[in-house]
Amino acid sequence: MSSEQNSFRESPHFLFVHGMGRTPLSGWPMLWRLKRSGFTTRTFAYMTSMENFARIKARLVARITALAAKGDYLLVGHSLGGVLLRDAINALPQGTRLPRRLYLLGSPITPARLAIKLANNFIYRMTTGDCGQMLGSTTRMAEIGSVTIPTVSILGTRGFSHTQGPFRDEANDGVVAVSEAAANWIADEVHIPCVHTWLPGSRRVAELILAREQPAKTPSAK
Repeated sequence: MSSEQNSFRESPHFLFVHGMGRTPLSGWPMLWRLKRSGFTTRTFAYMTSMENFARIKARLVARITALAAKGDYLLVGHSLGGVLLRDAINALPQGTRLPRRLYLLGSPITPARLAIKLANNFIYRMTTGDCGQMLGSTTRMAEIGSVTIPTVSILGTRGFSHTQGPFRDEANDGVVAVSEAAANWIADEVHIPCVHTWLPGSRRVAELILAREQPAKTPSAK
């Protein structure tokens, strides 16, 4: 086996799945910091206007299965990306290596009230498609269920105040309320002063992730 293959197997991998309406570039600041700390980083892309949830999930299952065959790995999902990851983890073929940890960034566990409110909006329906409808569906969100791996939920709190917006006096990141992203099976929940859109690019998010992992040390230059 080549030294490059050995390095691939030994180095923990992070796979990042972006949120709805974003691209893999949204996580670049976080991934750059993880890479500097010795991790190998990869991304998964999708377009909600072109694919339904089931099709995206099927591609993601295949991607995770291939990654799992190569060694230790971790998963990071922003918003809808976290929902996709939870469903994909539960659909992995039997015997597949599970991720070491799952990081959810502002990712709803229960139906998102904004998705419910916008469900019949023409522009919302055209741009978010089936995925946008799913985020507002009590039945479909409940069907995903919990995951059995260690999970960290990092939630923003710099959203609408109680005097404005749809969240009243609930802590929120401007898109998702903390209560919508909480679950009794998530033991590690962290709140940071950040808005929903910038969670993947937050320096604080990268620091929280690195504090929970033991990054491989970059060999010193000779």
